[in-house]
Amino acid sequence: MDISVVIPLYNEEESLPELTEWIERVMSTHGFSYEIIFVNDGSTDGSMDVIRGLAARNPAIHSVAFSRNYGKSPALNTGFQRAKGDVVITMDADLQDSPDEIPELYRMITEDGYDLVSGWKKKRYDPLSKTIPTKLFNATARRVSGIKNLHDFNCGLKAYRKAVVKHIEVYGDMHRYIPYLAKNAGYKKIGEKVVQHQARKYGTTKFGLDRFVNGYLDLGTLWFQSKFGVKPMHIFGLLGSLMFMIGFLAVITVLVLKLVSMHSESYHFYLTKSVYFYLSLVFMVLGTQFFCTGFIGELIARNSPERNDYLISEEF
Repeated sequence: MDISVVIPLYNEEESLPELTEWIERVMSTHGFSYEIIFVNDGSTDGSMDVIRGLAARNPAIHSVAFSRNYGKSPALNTGFQRAKGDVVITMDADLQDSPDEIPELYRMITEDGYDLVSGWKKKRYDPLSKTIPTKLFNATARRVSGIKNLHDFNCGLKAYRKAVVKHIEVYGDMHRYIPYLAKNAGYKKIGEKVVQHQARKYGTTKFGLDRFVNGYLDLGTLWFQSKFGVKPMHIFGLLGSLMFMIGFLAVITVLVLKLVSMHSESYHFYLTKSVYFYLSLVFMVLGTQFFCTGFIGELIARNSPERNDYLISEEF
């Protein structure tokens, strides 16, 4: 199979027929063998009924329906697990991503040898309240990830070599950082293509402003995991050593001052009135705690094996 199109969706019943027809037309024109995998993320409208009707007339259409809303990352991860195409294309279901981009994305993967190609919506039809935070977010992501050539990490329109989606795990809200996940997995040939951004035709956006705050928190988590996820002792052990050393030096200072006080009639030193006494206690306790945290981190699994288990109400 040439292409798997993975489409996560939540309450997009109005756009699904038009999107499906558009994809089918592109695939037929270019002679691609394909499948469309709709991942219904707990929609409360008639999206599932629409998908059943579409699948009844086209056997290339498949669907996974979550019993409740889990989020875009779990939906993508579930679609990735089931994708069979040599190239996997992801796009949003709201018609803001153009299926006409698929042939060139496919060519960049199969002929140019990219592991991942991310879309860049250079000209957007979003309000400034969305575009300005997005630019700041992408600038930070480029800096932290080291992927300097990407302008839009969170673009839903992406193409992947099949091996990439089979070797990364998208969880939580990490769909924003799939290129970073791919890089950490060893897939470093990551490209970008300017793609057409279309104004939303039906419904309203399903994402609020909290995605920007959560995005920065997730970026910090991913950076920490990429640097210290396998060896947490490298960071906690270092911090523990520094704190313990500060505490130890404070203890030595306290002991020296007390000895001087004991042999001097003019100098009186009281342990409980010295700042060094409390520094020694605090830093040695903190140092021990950091060491224990590092050891525990080394002993337990970095991630829960049940993290991507979701209740599926229907699949075909």
